[in-house]
Amino acid sequence: MKVASYNIHKCRGADGIIRPDRIIDVIADIGADVIALQEVDHRFGQRSGLLDPAAIQRETGMQLLVQSDVPHGHGWHGNALLVRGEPIFYRRSRLKLPGVEPRGAIVAELNLGEGEFRVIAAHLGLFRLSRVDQVGALLTAFLDLPPMPTILLGDLNEWRRRRRSALGVLEPTFGVAPSILSFPSRRPIFALDRILGWPAGLVTDLAVYDTPFARQSSDHLPLTEKVSLKSAMTEMQLAG
Repeated sequence: MKVASYNIHKCRGADGIIRPDRIIDVIADIGADVIALQEVDHRFGQRSGLLDPAAIQRETGMQLLVQSDVPHGHGWHGNALLVRGEPIFYRRSRLKLPGVEPRGAIVAELNLGEGEFRVIAAHLGLFRLSRVDQVGALLTAFLDLPPMPTILLGDLNEWRRRRRSALGVLEPTFGVAPSILSFPSRRPIFALDRILGWPAGLVTDLAVYDTPFARQSSDHLPLTEKVSLKSAMTEMQLAG
C-alpha cells in the first residue's frame, strides 16, 4: 500500500486563495491508498468541511471517512482519513489530546484487502510542552490496544531533533522519526510532517511529494510512504 499525510491548510494555497479543487488534484496525483488529512474544516462557526466528498470520489477514487459529529463536518479536530475503495473492515475511535489548544487524534483500524492495520492520525500543538504531553497520550493509547501493524502519521509540528524533540518518547517503539522537509511548501525548511510505523519494516521509502502544483496548493507538502503488511506480520510473528 501507499500511505500519505497532507496538511491541506483549509484549502488555502500559497497565493492566499481557497481552492479545494487544487487539493483534490494533488490527492489524485499522489495515488495513495490511505491519506491522513489535517485542517479539513473551517476553524470557526459550525466547523463545516471544506472538501466535496463526491468530487473526491469522482476525481480520485477515494472516499472520505468522516470523523466529525457536526453536520457537514469532515474531521476530528481537523483530522480526517481518505481510503481507496470500500474497506472490508473499519472501526475507529477518537482521542482528545492534552494541551493549551484543542487538539485530537483519530485511531482507525482498517482492512483494505491485504489484512488489518491501524492508523493513528494526529495534528499536534504549537507549544513544545503540549506536544510532549500529546505524544505521551498517543503512545499510551497505542500501548493499551491489541498488537496490530500501526501507522502513526500527521502534522506533528516538531522541528527539533533528537534530545530536544518531543517525539523522542516514541523512539523505543516506533524508531527514530525520519526528518524530511515539508514546510513551508514554497521553500521547505522544517520537517513538521511525519510517518512512523510499528513494527520495524512496516513503512519504507519515505518521500516528500514535491511538485510546483503541490507548492501552490497548501503551505505544507504531502509526505508519502510504502507500507508492507506482509513484512510487518512476519516481524510480529518472530517477536512473538
